[in-house]
Amino acid sequence: MSWRSAIACLVVLAALVVLALDRLAPSDPGSGKASGVVTRVVDGDTVHVRIDGDDQAVRYIGVDTPETVKPGTPVQCFAKAASAYNHRLVDGQPVRLRFDAERRDRYGRLLAYVYRDRDGLFVNAALVRGGYATTLAIAPNTAHARQFSALERRARRGRRGLWRACPAG
Repeated sequence: MSWRSAIACLVVLAALVVLALDRLAPSDPGSGKASGVVTRVVDGDTVHVRIDGDDQAVRYIGVDTPETVKPGTPVQCFAKAASAYNHRLVDGQPVRLRFDAERRDRYGRLLAYVYRDRDGLFVNAALVRGGYATTLAIAPNTAHARQFSALERRARRGRRGLWRACPAG
């Protein structure tokens, strides 16, 4: 193998490593963003988004909805309502994703703040505001934690959504 062939192989290998690291490593929170179309709503806080032709699982940052599909966990109070609301908000819709300090969770899902393209609706906040989700601040992804906490307090005081429907809520 000539030195030119060896250099060409190294360049290709380096490019492949960079692409692989981009999919696995945290992104720069200041510039991390993507756009796509929601292809499937999994539940109240997880969707699939087609980004540049690739279907990606996306977990909403900072919020948690009652479980409908977690293995070994019964369907929780208000879970079906939260999932249905998420369907109404984003199913089939173009969305913009904004990342925080970490791009992926331990399950390989993208972690994102999700905005509906047609009107800029901040989906994560809408879920908390309506009482469909509670806050879930996990450092270092806490850019909107204060906002979500304030929205949760208002939803709880107003007995909206799960705060009205669920005895422990």
